[in-house]
Amino acid sequence: MAEDYNNPQAAGAAGETQQQQGPQFALQRIYLKDSSFESPRSPAIFQGQWTPKINFDIKTRSNKVQDDLYEVVLILTAEALLEEQSAFLVEVHQAGVFACKDFEDEQLEQLLATVCPNILFPYAREVIDSLAIKGSFPALMLAPINFESLYQQQKQAGAQQATGNGNGAVTESTETSTPEAE
Repeated sequence: MAEDYNNPQAAGAAGETQQQQGPQFALQRIYLKDSSFESPRSPAIFQGQWTPKINFDIKTRSNKVQDDLYEVVLILTAEALLEEQSAFLVEVHQAGVFACKDFEDEQLEQLLATVCPNILFPYAREVIDSLAIKGSFPALMLAPINFESLYQQQKQAGAQQATGNGNGAVTESTETSTPEAE
């Protein structure tokens, strides 16, 4: 559709449309920033019964790359313990660059801590599963994560800490340890 710059009403309507658009969010790129796999007890670990205890840790961090562009890194660590010794340890740093324009600070913080990790999680989960299989272990299918709930828990913990000791600093990192057994 062509713009009619000679018609003041049409030009005014176009300007109002741009102002009414509000905040803008777009995924620019998803990439694997880092990954590692360790199996310190191989090949002896394959001799026994496979009934591991799985420890799982989640962290997120974000930083501004340039105006309206933010890198978000989702760090997932999974460790399989067999008889209290590590069978394998896998860590994945799945990252993405996101364009976030015209968000208020609180909205931006929540977006970077919930929506972005939610987008990155399926990619990170696939890498963890793939590395476990390549290490000759059974598939490690991680359950979905409610990043909104984790964010709210972090905010509540930060508020309680602020009232308890007068320190109101809240980090952009979400850290959770949850045992998940396969």
